[in-house]
Amino acid sequence: MKATIFHNPACGTSRKTLALLEDAGADITVIRYLETPPSRDELKRLYQRAGMSARDGLRAKEPLASELGLNDPGASEDQILDAMMAHPILINRPLVETEKGVALCRPQEEVAKLL
Repeated sequence: MKATIFHNPACGTSRKTLALLEDAGADITVIRYLETPPSRDELKRLYQRAGMSARDGLRAKEPLASELGLNDPGASEDQILDAMMAHPILINRPLVETEKGVALCRPQEEVAKLL
């Protein structure tokens, strides 16, 4: 099975999710999204496939999210996506995609639904 993980090696949940994919024998493409962020269209596609909004994919606990007003209920999807493009740290991780779908794997056990 092929899998793509949008990964931050500094994140314990992301590392554990990657290990679960490796243990499952997946053919993994690792994208270090802080270095190589997805395009706006790609991120929108991933969120649509996962059945989630950009707000659902926002790393709301990141102080920058509050500084930019993204935790405000009035912040639009476009504002959130624009901020994610400018500051990839705002993209919650790990996002995993397989032929079975896309999921934000928090907790890491969520990846089992995609295997």
